[in-house]
Amino acid sequence: MKKLLLLAMMPVFAGHTPPADLNKILTGDFTQKASVRNSLKVVDWNIDRGEHLDEITAVLKRDQPDLCTLQEVDLGARRSGRKNVAEELAKRLEMAYAFAPSWQELSQGNKEEPSLQGQAILSRLPIKNVRVIHFKDQSTFWRPKPLVPNLPLFQRRIGGRIALVAELDDNGQTIVVYDPHLESRSGGHLQELQMDEILADAKRYPESTPIILAGDLNTKYDSKTMFEKLRDAGWQNAFGPHNPRTHTIVFSLDWIATRGPLKMDQAKVEKHSPGSDHMPISAIVSVK
Repeated sequence: MKKLLLLAMMPVFAGHTPPADLNKILTGDFTQKASVRNSLKVVDWNIDRGEHLDEITAVLKRDQPDLCTLQEVDLGARRSGRKNVAEELAKRLEMAYAFAPSWQELSQGNKEEPSLQGQAILSRLPIKNVRVIHFKDQSTFWRPKPLVPNLPLFQRRIGGRIALVAELDDNGQTIVVYDPHLESRSGGHLQELQMDEILADAKRYPESTPIILAGDLNTKYDSKTMFEKLRDAGWQNAFGPHNPRTHTIVFSLDWIATRGPLKMDQAKVEKHSPGSDHMPISAIVSVK
């Protein structure tokens, strides 16, 4: 019995689980009819992996988004019931979806069923093209280490931070959506470098292209600098220069910003929204 207990307590180290495909992009369409809209209600939410899926569903059904950008979305993780969380939400909300992984969660899967976590975009407009920006500048904090066990407490991961990019078809006009989850570690330096990559990528589109950026920018260190970076690049922030607290404890982390012929109204933090340690944020976005 003592031998069995010791074996059960032994840590699982990096290298025992083969790498999963972190380049996959999953899509699906559960919309019931084509949607033509003069404005879009945009909801951005870090859903804390989707463990509390029924509560998250209830909040999103209450908010009735036309476009939803989600971060920390599980696929095949033990903690969230091995579900494809993005697909399940798209089905329940009758929306199209795209999902891309940023991480393989080593404590949440096994050789037969690797666990992934990433970002998802849900839309009532058709999703035309989807791609991923794998940021060049990454933290080494999350990487597997020989003497660190792959237990949930230590969050050992393979992969890195990304931005999911989708092009939506709004009755023949393209709307581009960026869904980033920037690094949570570092004193803000990596967040700025990763945002620089997004801003550089957006330059591939003409200034007349409507672009929405909504995601978790992890600006717990310096939200003012991020606002100035976006403003100087020609973007507008839904909340202006003072982004409100979006984490249940203290931080201002989550953003909605636009570039191009768009205007935003009714930006707010959706308080009293159970299901995550973040609060969803929303705004009404319309083409000028």
